[in-house]
Amino acid sequence: MPQQFIELGEGYGDVYELLELVNTNQSRFHQAFILTSSKEEKKVASLAVAFKPVGESKFMPIYICREGIPYIENKPSKRQKIFEESIEQLGRKAVVVEIKHSSIFSESKLFYQYLIGIMRLHHYIPALT
Repeated sequence: MPQQFIELGEGYGDVYELLELVNTNQSRFHQAFILTSSKEEKKVASLAVAFKPVGESKFMPIYICREGIPYIENKPSKRQKIFEESIEQLGRKAVVVEIKHSSIFSESKLFYQYLIGIMRLHHYIPALT
């Protein structure tokens, strides 16, 4: 099953857009992620949601707000809180995964291939079939 990241922005409005995608596609919801990384001693989070394919399609979209949210483990930001609360309303919990920062990759495509590999390895998303 091919997976592809669809990047939204980094601001509050983008997180609300991501949450609206979750609310309007509850039947397709597969998994939510809080992806944490560090750059120059600063820890940031990316919020992402994977959806099941539509109909006969084998395409799995993963929407992401990349690295725009400061991350402090014991003190979540407002954006992280509303994201986690929305996922909990579905009776689920977002998976927190520590990853490499996207800046170490020469292209965003390579970064997203790396993320897909991690997600498949840990069985958070299905293998390529």
